Amino acid sequence: MVKNPVNRLSVNTLAMMTVAAVVSLRGLPMMAKEGTEMFFYIGFCTVLFLLPGSLVSAELGGAFSHTKGGVYSWVKEAFGPRWGFVAIWLQWIQNVVWHPTVLAFAAAALAYLFLDPGLAELGWYNAAVILVVYWTATLLTLRGVSVQAAATKWLLIGGTILPGILVMGFALVWVIQGNAVEFLAAGNTSGVAADGYVHPRFFPHITGLSDMAFLAGIILLFAGVEVQAVHARELSDPPRQYPAAMFLAMLIIFGLFTLGALAVAAVVPAEQISLTAGLMQAFQTFLQRFGIADAIPAVGLLVAFGAIGGVMAWIGGPSRGLLETAQEGELPPFLAHTNTHGVQINILVIQGVIVTAL
Repeated sequence: MVKNPVNRLSVNTLAMMTVAAVVSLRGLPMMAKEGTEMFFYIGFCTVLFLLPGSLVSAELGGAFSHTKGGVYSWVKEAFGPRWGFVAIWLQWIQNVVWHPTVLAFAAAALAYLFLDPGLAELGWYNAAVILVVYWTATLLTLRGVSVQAAATKWLLIGGTILPGILVMGFALVWVIQGNAVEFLAAGNTSGVAADGYVHPRFFPHITGLSDMAFLAGIILLFAGVEVQAVHARELSDPPRQYPAAMFLAMLIIFGLFTLGALAVAAVVPAEQISLTAGLMQAFQTFLQRFGIADAIPAVGLLVAFGAIGGVMAWIGGPSRGLLETAQEGELPPFLAHTNTHGVQINILVIQGVIVTAL
């Protein structure tokens, strides 16, 4: 079958879609609260989860590029269609219940655009932002892979990579100017020596299930590197290009998470970091210190764009894998219906109804 050139993806575009599926700047405050211990968590997740996940995705994505089911196709080939369905169902349903969470982060960022951070505490405001943004993203996804890919790519660049670079750059200037670095304060370390030197603590004290649950939460921040495998067929040379896209995405993910979390931890005391607005707290501190506080609303808008880009990346990924299960008879036939752009319209509508209810 000849591919439609309009739907062809480049290595960079697929890498950006993968980064958008994995990286959310909302995860930076969670890691920043741990101070220098974040190096352990990030290293652990990178070596034992992100790197193996990228290698597996690169291998299987290139080998099974003739299919469009992603995780479903991989598991089906090894264990049969029923287990393939279980795999894609789990990927799909966790993504559906995740959407309101990440869009609540977008709502918190947009509150700074309206110069009223307190809006993020209001239920009606969060509900309105979540519903408007989610259904707008769904309508864009229904326009086809090329529209979804372009929107995801530019939302990621403008809303995740650009704010990430900005917060890192501000942190560097902050340190060069000789300002205090919060994650080196005594409260975030193992102690202060007699000579006044602060000793950072790099290994956390894991003493119970609550600590293990936190580690699982950090690992979840790195999840999703495999989700764009459903678009491997849109590459002109999948066996070569898909692995290249995975490795490029992995490097960007590691850099954004590590340096971005350090930047937040540098200026916001750990006990004051908000898990929803921590990134904007850091930007507010930087911009006020540098005398450009008027830029806070614009930064809030950019950060919100990044969260929307993440949603765009996930809306069309797992649901496309679910489409193949429907086409192979694992789901009712009406779920196999697609629109003129080949997009799984009925699955997306049902997905949207669930998100709306949540």
